[in-house]
Amino acid sequence: MKKGFSYLVVGIASGVMLAGASEGALHAAGPHAGVMLFADVFNKVRDNYAEKPDDAKLVKGAIDGMLSSLDPHSAYFDAKALQDFQNSMKGEEFGGLGLEVMMEGGLVKVVSPIDDTPAARAGLMSGDLILRIDDTPVKGLALKEAVDKMRGPPKSSVRLQVQRGANKELKEYTIVREIIHVQSVRSRLESGDIGYIRITQFNQEAYDGVRKAFDHFRTDAGSSKIKGYILDLRNNPGGLLNQAVEITNAFVDRGEIVSTRGRNPDQEQRYSARPGVNLSQDKPLVVLINGGSASASEIVSGALQDLKRATLIGTRSFGKGSVQTILPLGDNGALKLTTARYYTPSGRSIQALGIEPDIKVLENIPDDLKGKVSSLGEASLVGHLKNGPETRSLRPRSPCCTAQSHSR
Repeated sequence: MKKGFSYLVVGIASGVMLAGASEGALHAAGPHAGVMLFADVFNKVRDNYAEKPDDAKLVKGAIDGMLSSLDPHSAYFDAKALQDFQNSMKGEEFGGLGLEVMMEGGLVKVVSPIDDTPAARAGLMSGDLILRIDDTPVKGLALKEAVDKMRGPPKSSVRLQVQRGANKELKEYTIVREIIHVQSVRSRLESGDIGYIRITQFNQEAYDGVRKAFDHFRTDAGSSKIKGYILDLRNNPGGLLNQAVEITNAFVDRGEIVSTRGRNPDQEQRYSARPGVNLSQDKPLVVLINGGSASASEIVSGALQDLKRATLIGTRSFGKGSVQTILPLGDNGALKLTTARYYTPSGRSIQALGIEPDIKVLENIPDDLKGKVSSLGEASLVGHLKNGPETRSLRPRSPCCTAQSHSR
């Protein structure tokens, strides 16, 4: 027995040493050696594994592993996942709970619950980790598999086991699914003369929703009676880059809104305000942010802060300062790949740092949750992209935008 155990230990140790040597050799030999190694491993698994493996599952697992080694936001979409993503950006309906989620450490992390959805009403919060969906542990599931388990027919229910806060308190929710239609913009008049605009997601309907809100304010109160505006971006996880640019332009007439910089100098792009499309008439503006305000929300709030156009109130934002681009793969779906960092007008990267509000105001939290709710943001995510160097001398470019880029 002892001899057999010793053999196993030696075998494992030898395997580790050989793997280390192979990795160094791969670096020296270049990418083609890596492709050949992958093919060799793939064939050995197919020929020798204890049970006949599914080839498609092996390939997808390899792709998922490769992308997850880059950063938490790069991912592979098969054809169905790509269609679901495109539908969510169009604001189309689906049966589900109303959660914006991401993968972290093999678990599903709640980025934010969407306003007026079953998840929000049940009390799920930004930063919650989902451990089980019904009787299925989340550990070991791909994000798409977990999302598919949470979606389902309206009026059906699902049980979620959730871990919350630094104390890792366990909570269980039974939530009834509904048809989720993300109404990205809600608005109303406060006190008859303050225009309040709430944006929950920067999907393709967001700018149109903001424009309609201004139309309603003019109709209901008259432009001359409006004293100012509140733009509420709390718990807004982001969305499309072009929508963030257009919505920022609704409050400014000039100046740079955001710049993006990839690995190569010729990937630099600047997005600037177009004159004549400022809908706010330069009236006072307050922007509300918190730890659930991410990505496109941070592009808008960062630009309005740098351009001295708004006062930011709330708590530090999430800190997602990277841009993802959808790269089509024909009939096989697409890659959602981190291709650039973005920079505010003053040239700062907020990646893993977030945006500090001008006035810090803590939100009211129920007594039973005080000290248990924490949104550590992008910096807490395993494998997050490091903060980029500041840049204040990008070459001027014509403003442009693409629906294929998104910061989510």
